[in-house]
Amino acid sequence: MNWYFRAIQKFADFKGRASRKEYWMFVLINTIICVVLSLLTKQLDYGYKLMGVYGLFIIVPCWALSVRRLHDIDRNGWFLLLGLIPIIGPLIVLFFKAKRGNPYANRYGATPIA
Repeated sequence: MNWYFRAIQKFADFKGRASRKEYWMFVLINTIICVVLSLLTKQLDYGYKLMGVYGLFIIVPCWALSVRRLHDIDRNGWFLLLGLIPIIGPLIVLFFKAKRGNPYANRYGATPIA
């Protein structure tokens, strides 16, 4: 859970770098939370409101972490806009996020720990 809370603490930090492990652990924990909330929507009358509030709460930290992840491979955060291209765009962004980071300091900062 530390990975999740680290991303939440840096919710508006679009500077710096995020390692692959930091990004993918956040994605894993976020996916688990979304699955649990979606199961609750079937049980509770106000479940859709929970999903909406959580979605609004998590969108900025997700963007910030994605930008920091792209910085780790020495790409600008604007590369996230490639995801708007139908079919191929999200695959390109996924490739970038899965790519190994630069092992040395780059223009976005020092190599992230872990």
